[in-house]
Amino acid sequence: MLVLITYDVNTEDASGKKRLRQIAKQCVNYGQRVQCSVFECLLDSAQCKSLQAKLLSIMDTEKDSLRFYYLGNRYESKIEHFGCKPAYAPEGVLMI
Repeated sequence: MLVLITYDVNTEDASGKKRLRQIAKQCVNYGQRVQCSVFECLLDSAQCKSLQAKLLSIMDTEKDSLRFYYLGNRYESKIEHFGCKPAYAPEGVLMI
């Protein structure tokens, strides 16, 4: 399923900046950054729960916000893209 993950981390102090880097690093391991604090991740149920647990252990629930949007397996018709950045095809060919 495609999961859209968004986060807002309070970076007023050094610990917030560290949390921001750690959350971004975890998200990069599971998906593609599509905007500064937005990731599209193609995950199965176990991966989703694992990533969610990792992110929750990093964030400060008093200062930060984390959202998971579950777009499912038929996500292609649920996404419209406009603007300069090319659309991301999570099931497409990945060239390294």
